Amino acid sequence: MSFVLPAGKGTPFQRRVWVLCASIPRGQVRTYGWMAKRLGSSARAVGQALKANPFAPRVPCHRVIAAGGMLGGYAGKLNSTKKRRMLAREGVKCAH
Repeated sequence: MSFVLPAGKGTPFQRRVWVLCASIPRGQVRTYGWMAKRLGSSARAVGQALKANPFAPRVPCHRVIAAGGMLGGYAGKLNSTKKRRMLAREGVKCAH
């Protein structure tokens, strides 16, 4: 990750989520569950941390999707159209 999180933003858990999210390569996606497993947490907690992400799109939370390929929320709300557009620009095809 070339982006360094500024000090003073987020809880220690949120910062761990944001760092892991920032490591997702362009054109790829990961699930909330995938991230949760690596962080020893829950998918819901990961989603809440991403909802609070003040560094989007540098911390690309649009690359995190729900299980089964569903897009989930984006920018703190269900905004699948914007998320789908951002992923499409990176070459990711979304079925849902």
